[in-house]
Amino acid sequence: MKESCFPSLLAVSGDTMSDLSEKETNPPATEAAPPCPTVTQRDQWMVESQVFQIYHLFATIPPNAQTLMMELQRENHMQFLSKGLRHLSSAFSVLDSNRPWLCYWIFHSIALLGESVEDELEDNTIEFLSRCQDPDGGYAGGPGQMPHIATTYAAVNTLITLGSQKSLASINRDKLHGFLRRMKQSNGGFRMHDDGEIDIRACYTAISVASILNILDDELIQNVGDYILSCQTYEGGIGGEPGSEAHGGYTFCGLAAMILIGEANRLDLPRLIDWVVFRQGKECGFQGRTNKLVDGCYSFWQGGAVALLQRLYSIVDKQMEETSQIFTISTVSEDKESLDGTSSHATRHGTIESGSTDIKSIAYKFINEWRAQEPLFHSIALQQYILLCAQEQEGGLRDKPGKRRDHYHTCYCLSGLSLCQYSLSKHPDSPPLPKVVLGPYSNLLEPIHPLFNVVLERYREAHEFFTESHDH
Repeated sequence: MKESCFPSLLAVSGDTMSDLSEKETNPPATEAAPPCPTVTQRDQWMVESQVFQIYHLFATIPPNAQTLMMELQRENHMQFLSKGLRHLSSAFSVLDSNRPWLCYWIFHSIALLGESVEDELEDNTIEFLSRCQDPDGGYAGGPGQMPHIATTYAAVNTLITLGSQKSLASINRDKLHGFLRRMKQSNGGFRMHDDGEIDIRACYTAISVASILNILDDELIQNVGDYILSCQTYEGGIGGEPGSEAHGGYTFCGLAAMILIGEANRLDLPRLIDWVVFRQGKECGFQGRTNKLVDGCYSFWQGGAVALLQRLYSIVDKQMEETSQIFTISTVSEDKESLDGTSSHATRHGTIESGSTDIKSIAYKFINEWRAQEPLFHSIALQQYILLCAQEQEGGLRDKPGKRRDHYHTCYCLSGLSLCQYSLSKHPDSPPLPKVVLGPYSNLLEPIHPLFNVVLERYREAHEFFTESHDH
């Protein structure tokens, strides 16, 4: 029988009739019955219980066992990832239109681990993604499917992660630029595909691809800032579209896109910081939305947003000095700096004035003009959640205890772990101090470019390749 939320009537069974009569004459002060817990509350308590059991176990076992629990299981992760490249079960058929994403999640995870695969497997991947490339530009989720901006982002990031001349040269940038122009909308947003949805994901993936391929121009960024600004909510985070709830994935996408177009100063950054940092909960990981469960993938989506905000301290300080914390398009000064060393000069209409800044150089300057700042979140605590609660000792990473490992969460948990490890580095190429890396120093991953989530070395190779290609 389902447990009742109300006090049992049997509680008075031991009373005599005189007792009951007296109680009716002099009724005691009654206390309201506790409300029934909601499904969300029950789920939260269950997750907390599972997480705290793991932390308690870790605290009570011998030091040598603690070291083993805290170690990143590199070999097991590589086995899990390599197997995914060669064969996936029939259960993955539901992801048939997301095959470039599977390539990206797996190859990016391998690159983060500092590993690679044999040349034949790389060549097969390049050949497969070439068959996903539409003759009129962009990449589809599989051969013969329609091009889609999200799978275009996944395919491009995969090819950059592979990093060979053959891989980079396989991208038809002219046709891809035409595809992005066709998806661009007058309100500043992008459609995901022909007649598809318009949202923040499309804005970010389109701008990210155009930036990393060195094809970003005034036409593509026209009114994008206006659209993203309309998606910042009263909480401070960014929703998927105007009027939607603030969400960690969309917040990263909106913030990163605004940085790439030189208009990050138009967002209310202090309020955005407040929302993001309070998404790190008692479990030590991040939740994606207010009052939702912790999830390992937000180690990157929320942790990445914090890593970006950490670099915008000069704009945040300037906004904090203002007498009012409410910023609208009409109150944004036209001469605020969007990045250290890069001026955005946003107009009231959200466009970038011709010649006011080199949009194509923003991502490169963002990572190379590095200044160490204190992280805005608890980096060690997040590493603890990833290593103890998200990592499976047999290989792969997961959402939370009780969930199964998968390639998506492996990718974004490892990406978040990398961000944590380099959060205090004075330069992106400087090895972090051992105290910043939780567990043995062998846990150290490769650094990433936080705007694109590709390994930093691969980004630089692509930047050089596509800059030279443009010049020639």
